[in-house]
Amino acid sequence: MERPYSQLKGMMAIARASFKAQLKSPMAFVFSFFFPLFFILIFGSSRNNVPGVRIVIDPVSDTTNPVYKAIRDHDNIGVLKAGDMNRVRDSLEKGRIAAIVTLTKRTTQPDSGKVMINVQSSMASVNNAGLLNQLLMAVIYTLNQDKGKGSDHNIAEINDKIKPLGTRRYKAIDFILPGQLGFSLLSAGLFGLAFLFFGLRDTLVLKRLNATPIHKPFIIFGEALARIFFQMIIVSVIILLGQYFFGFTLVHGAATFIQLLVLSFVGLLVFMGFGFVISGLSKSMNSVPVFTNLLGFPQFMLSGTFFPYEGLPKFLHPVCKALPLTHLNTALRKVSFEGLSLASCLPELAVLGIWAIILYGISFKVFKWE
Repeated sequence: MERPYSQLKGMMAIARASFKAQLKSPMAFVFSFFFPLFFILIFGSSRNNVPGVRIVIDPVSDTTNPVYKAIRDHDNIGVLKAGDMNRVRDSLEKGRIAAIVTLTKRTTQPDSGKVMINVQSSMASVNNAGLLNQLLMAVIYTLNQDKGKGSDHNIAEINDKIKPLGTRRYKAIDFILPGQLGFSLLSAGLFGLAFLFFGLRDTLVLKRLNATPIHKPFIIFGEALARIFFQMIIVSVIILLGQYFFGFTLVHGAATFIQLLVLSFVGLLVFMGFGFVISGLSKSMNSVPVFTNLLGFPQFMLSGTFFPYEGLPKFLHPVCKALPLTHLNTALRKVSFEGLSLASCLPELAVLGIWAIILYGISFKVFKWE
């Protein structure tokens, strides 16, 4: 009696062949490895932190003076709601905000009426606190000019001598590397799968595979498995290079490393949905790069890959918060530097899950075999 064809063996054969093809593909290495590594070399070796300043003004502050209004309305200073100050201090120690600012008005002569700006930073936000100090000095200078006072009659004084909280310093690589992991994963999903499946369909390879005993889902799973295995190797190499050559922070060592791999796996599954959708919608090879750039470039620029999106114009913030790459980057940074668990990333994972449902729902409708 003839034994039934093994779908699993067929899927694994496709996965092995696809994996070997990726090893020989210059484009796979360029977008998944060399581009992210290039940006890590450029930004990771820099001692300067990324721009973007967010602060919390202590609720006990005097808010009746013009200094408070000038800080609150400043285009380059994001003032967040205070809320629970214990949580605010925790956010400060983890580098989510630059400082806690307290405004007090002096009542004694000769400085009566002068506002004292107390800046409480942390070791995780020390570089951003330096940028904040420059912005506050510019605020004071502008107010002095408006009041017609000289530099010896400052309307306010900055006290930035308060000892920073925490012990862990936030380095540029701690921001850049998670963003480059997201860059690599989105590139693999967009450029890798979109070109791959369109090419297989255009050259009738999918049609020939469809004539074999292997079922259609196993053909897809085989290609996806090869992509996932290849990309997890790339992610592991990027993380290890970042840690050993640039001092990338893995708070809990191997446990953090594994959690980053899990998040990368989830992110790649979501981004592969973009590739399936593009390959189904594209009518010719010329339209594939149009769709990939249309869906990829805004995410690279608006999702906190190279710089915090908070530094962008405020009208763009809702768009930034809706993009899946933003939530993946946020989750990666939470786990790597802040040392949080995957359970703490449930809000980000929930958004990624919603995107996965949308993308794969569309891909099932538009995917073509020939």
